[in-house]
Amino acid sequence: MSWFRALKGAARSGLTVERKRLEPLVALRGAAGLALVIAVSLTLFGPAAAAGSAFGGFQAAIATFQRSWRPRPQLALASGASLGVSTFLGYLTGSHLVLFLPLLALWTFLAGLSWAAGPTTGIIASSNVAMMLVTITLPTTVAEAAGHAAVMALGGLVQAALVVLFPVRRWGAHRDALADALAAEADYARRLRHDPVAPFDPAPLMLARNAAALTPRQARTRPAQLHGTRGVAERIRPVLASLADPAVGVPAEGPERDRARELLAAAGSILDAAARAIRHGTPVDIPPDAIAAFDSPDLDAILSGPAKRAATRLGSLLRDVVETAGGTPTPEPRVPAFRRRLTARAPLRRTAPRPAPSAKTRPLHRPTLLQLLPVVVRAMEREVRAGASVSRYAYRVCAVAVAGYLLGNALPLGHGYWVPMSAVMIMRPDFSQTYSRAVARFGGTLVGVALATGVVRLAHPDTELSAALAVLCAALMYLLMRTGQLVSQACVSAYVVFLLGMGGEGWSQTVPERLVLTLVGGVLAMLSYALYPAWETPRLRTRLADWLAALGEYAAVVVDHYAHPAGRASPDVREALLKARDAHIAWQEAVDRAKDEPVRHRGLSNAAADDAAHALHRLGRVAMLMEAHLPERDATPVPAAAALADALRTAVRDGARAIRERRVPEWGAVRAALDAWDGEGVPDRVVRRGAGMLVESLEELSEALDTDDPPMSVESRETSAE
Repeated sequence: MSWFRALKGAARSGLTVERKRLEPLVALRGAAGLALVIAVSLTLFGPAAAAGSAFGGFQAAIATFQRSWRPRPQLALASGASLGVSTFLGYLTGSHLVLFLPLLALWTFLAGLSWAAGPTTGIIASSNVAMMLVTITLPTTVAEAAGHAAVMALGGLVQAALVVLFPVRRWGAHRDALADALAAEADYARRLRHDPVAPFDPAPLMLARNAAALTPRQARTRPAQLHGTRGVAERIRPVLASLADPAVGVPAEGPERDRARELLAAAGSILDAAARAIRHGTPVDIPPDAIAAFDSPDLDAILSGPAKRAATRLGSLLRDVVETAGGTPTPEPRVPAFRRRLTARAPLRRTAPRPAPSAKTRPLHRPTLLQLLPVVVRAMEREVRAGASVSRYAYRVCAVAVAGYLLGNALPLGHGYWVPMSAVMIMRPDFSQTYSRAVARFGGTLVGVALATGVVRLAHPDTELSAALAVLCAALMYLLMRTGQLVSQACVSAYVVFLLGMGGEGWSQTVPERLVLTLVGGVLAMLSYALYPAWETPRLRTRLADWLAALGEYAAVVVDHYAHPAGRASPDVREALLKARDAHIAWQEAVDRAKDEPVRHRGLSNAAADDAAHALHRLGRVAMLMEAHLPERDATPVPAAAALADALRTAVRDGARAIRERRVPEWGAVRAALDAWDGEGVPDRVVRRGAGMLVESLEELSEALDTDDPPMSVESRETSAE
């Protein structure tokens, strides 16, 4: 992609306004907390302290809006406290350039590295640095600086208290994540009716897994509907695929295929009903047609073999989903057998005492904020040592903040801190977000400042009216922040103008300079990425190799279970599957970022990347189909599977290394192990057919990578070696 097209796409993305589901009650709660903080500070300490406390309350409320599975009060407290500490330290050194610049460099560098712990931590840390640059100009003495830090922390405390006292749809984000996972599987079941090899995006399942990781306090208070459903949903996906697949399920045409389509449609309806019940906290209302499909007496007569096993397993898993979803279907005079199975156990009431969770249902552990500190430190250390994109972003934002501060102070415009503040708020670890935010920030600043200036000139607001207008702008920002960057930046710009006006700075002292200085900060941010980039395009080969290595290990673990059915049970399969999904998500995110970068590919064209991804999708799908039919502990072992699993592990490691070195992987050893398998008896066609499809997927990957740009064929490599 050329620079012109990349910049055009980034500008369009930054200026886009989308229709999103609004949350007025949450926005009202955040605005009420901000108003309370400003009113108390204004009454007790005066306008300057009120302006400082308003920044703390404003930032703490924004922290509660971030996509995080942690308790919202903790985010508000952490945001307010960290902003207070930053402001106090900034004021102590602000009058001495030789002291303040090292502090600014250290603070921005650590804020940049904090993205290694996740976007929520990174956004809060970056916002704290940006607001510190503004708030250190408000106090005039050390005592006042300490007071400002205290009221900023108080703003976070007030927002946290409001979240506790007035919860809005508590556990709503966790419910949505689990419901989205079930809805995605329902959609997958319906697509399998028409396309038996339809792909499935694992992102909803991964999101649901992240939401299921809880702190000890959350684990004690989570609703019954969030107990165990995700684990059951994880097991449904391979069963759906195995029922629909022509290779190991039902034939492509005929009565069995028609019966499978009915079951898939019924499964989609039941999963949708469970998703609605979990999302809204209501009983599960299953459509009668869906129940009738699984209760049909001809189920056993039409299906046989692996398809019959898959259908039986699917019915059992759907019953578990309905039971754990926390509701009872609408009663009818005649209750079919399948409905009796669905309602065999009454769901747990929210007020009923819960038994101690078993090893299978115990929630995933999420560290508390104090426990998170060493985790974040280790993540930062890894980023610095690896020289990854996050560490490059940290160096970049550090240099821009220091250069912007010096440049802003050198310009004869006053309020030079707007330059580094704008740059820090704009910059993100990847190219497209940084450039789109730069365009959105300047456009939003222009709109917000123009509107605020018009209001100031017409109304000449006093301190109280300026405070009320600032709260109104903050409320609009909380309400519309998810609709687009342009809207949120416009609201923030107007908010800052009114807030500084309340603190005693006239609009003529801030508005004209702010437009120019914001533009300077945006240009610095954009130039920094052009001069010191962290392009994802050259790393696509590494991401592809990581995905292959993870998928190959997952496939090898599954195949090995056929050789040792009485050995270890599924935990190692589960662990390998999660690593494969993580690698898949990393590949997809890298591809999404790379397509917006103005960089030519280096040895992996778009067509080759798409074909290689298709081959790996097929590899993962075949391994999933074999996982759906893992043998019981008393099943007959398949000795040849052990040799194939060992060959897979070795060949995949070598293949991943070959991809990183721009060579085509070779699978001769895997093909030889498969040929040796044919001489032995195989008790189930799923095993041998699945093994053959694994090898075919690996060979398809090599064909996708055997391109002429640059030459990568095995023959050309052998010729060059001679």
